[in-house]
Amino acid sequence: MEKATVLVVDDTAENIDILVGILADDYRVKVAIDGPKALQLAQKSPPDIILLDVMMPGMSGYEVCQRLKQDPMTCAIPVIFVTAMTEEADEQLGFEIGGADYITKPISAAIVKARVRSQLNLYDQRRHLEQQVQERTSELQQTRFEIIKRLGRAAEYKDNETGTHVIRVSHFSKLLAQDAGLPDSFCDIIYNAAPMHDIGKIGTPDAILRKPGKLDGDEWKIMQLHVNIGAEIIGEHPDPLLQMSRRIALYHHERWDGGGYPEGLRAEQIPIEARIVAIADVFDALTSVRPYKKAWPVADAIKLLEEESGKHFDPHLVLCFKKILPQVEQIRLQYLDEE
Repeated sequence: MEKATVLVVDDTAENIDILVGILADDYRVKVAIDGPKALQLAQKSPPDIILLDVMMPGMSGYEVCQRLKQDPMTCAIPVIFVTAMTEEADEQLGFEIGGADYITKPISAAIVKARVRSQLNLYDQRRHLEQQVQERTSELQQTRFEIIKRLGRAAEYKDNETGTHVIRVSHFSKLLAQDAGLPDSFCDIIYNAAPMHDIGKIGTPDAILRKPGKLDGDEWKIMQLHVNIGAEIIGEHPDPLLQMSRRIALYHHERWDGGGYPEGLRAEQIPIEARIVAIADVFDALTSVRPYKKAWPVADAIKLLEEESGKHFDPHLVLCFKKILPQVEQIRLQYLDEE
């Protein structure tokens, strides 16, 4: 088992030698003779625990601790103050700024070993619990995505489309969001939200969804209601994934020029996630075989996107989509339509 790393920080060589002598048999020990050096070492290769003198020239141990606790890379590392300052107020301050323990000089080897061992055990327990929470959270997120994906596939099957359509649209949407420079968190959420874009078709009559010919005026009005039905199915929740899913379901048939539905939004009034999914959805529908049509060549689909740039689609996103075509082609090959 690999030894834990202890960083000893003290401006006095004699104090460093004493602590190294106490700890070297059981731990990997690094040393720093001042605050800036301690911060540099902790950020470059975070130790498992820090033994920190308080009274040092230039930067006190209290200031070092405060900076450690402000840095996401080092904030969780337990800090034990080792100091000759014995006043209760000094000890209280040490705990208030994030110290885990407080050892007064002259030090006892037995106390130092016991306190270090105790804090390392607590730190290991916290890290283990955090890992378990992260793993469980990841499992729950994956389960949630699988449920959303299957609901999306249910809607697509009802519409004579294949289940892989929603998978491709998810990937296209994430790639497009990334190329548009949107944050990683947004890109992850749109990947998970995009499958719900046509969930409202579950509430659309089969006679309209599966009609081989062109819809008449009344039928088209009923067809357009699928976006409202989708928003109602998803509902209004504080969860960011469900919020984005609802916006996509409701607004992915809006048009850049204001001629879409259900609200006739135009340009940047349309949520960007809906503008992204609109392009991904139309491109995949055009380039896929359907019972009522053959698959369009990719070049023809791109030509339509270009012709509709500034009309149906966000012109900037159209340019971004053209840039990601090589990755889009890889996704299309990876997720071919199911027989």
